[in-house]
Amino acid sequence: MAAQRVLPIAVILTAAAAVSACSGGGDERFEPVRATGRAALAGTGYTSDQLEQALLLDVAGYQRTGEPDSGEYGALKAVQNSAQLQRQVRLDKPRCANAVGGAMRAVDPGLPAAVAAFSRGSGQIATQTLVAMPTEAAERLVRNRVPVGCTTFRTRVGAQWSDHQVVEVPPGTIGEGSRTVGVTTVSGSSHTRAWYVVLYGRRYLATVSLYGPNATRSDAELLARQAYDQAQRILP
Repeated sequence: MAAQRVLPIAVILTAAAAVSACSGGGDERFEPVRATGRAALAGTGYTSDQLEQALLLDVAGYQRTGEPDSGEYGALKAVQNSAQLQRQVRLDKPRCANAVGGAMRAVDPGLPAAVAAFSRGSGQIATQTLVAMPTEAAERLVRNRVPVGCTTFRTRVGAQWSDHQVVEVPPGTIGEGSRTVGVTTVSGSSHTRAWYVVLYGRRYLATVSLYGPNATRSDAELLARQAYDQAQRILP
């Protein structure tokens, strides 16, 4: 079973509503990062098999959830689930659509990618994604910022409303450059936190997320550093 197939719907939905808030940029138009076919691309260099080998094998205190998923970005089960859920999401601030779609919509679905997920008994879930792309394109996505006025917004799926508060910290130095965004979500009596780190290395973009009631920025950034170190060891 692919790793993301067993993730709770709430996790994928929060990623749809918030990871791309990590990648949004006001009314800015994102230039798609294009790909053709499954082969490693000129200027990209890595195949999905290589990216899968560069994923974290173990995370201290966590268990791997299923097997890693790899292939074309648009074919990953997590991406397909997220896209399906995004179509069901309604916002109270339509102008913040990029905070829900963001730059990841600009990633061509044909780019090589790989994803892994880990969980532990406290309800905490960690995910790691690697996407092969030219370094300049990855750097451009990391530079994006949450749109003005979109640090708070509400989303509705069916009859259920959720309130989101986004915290964006100054640009970081994980990998060759990074950014960290935290999202607190209140939905009914449920109160959850998610931290997302987006970073880039040579010819790839990496995202690391940590979701759960006790998720912290420091833990997410520690995981991101471990993910970068692992990728650097494996990718030529």
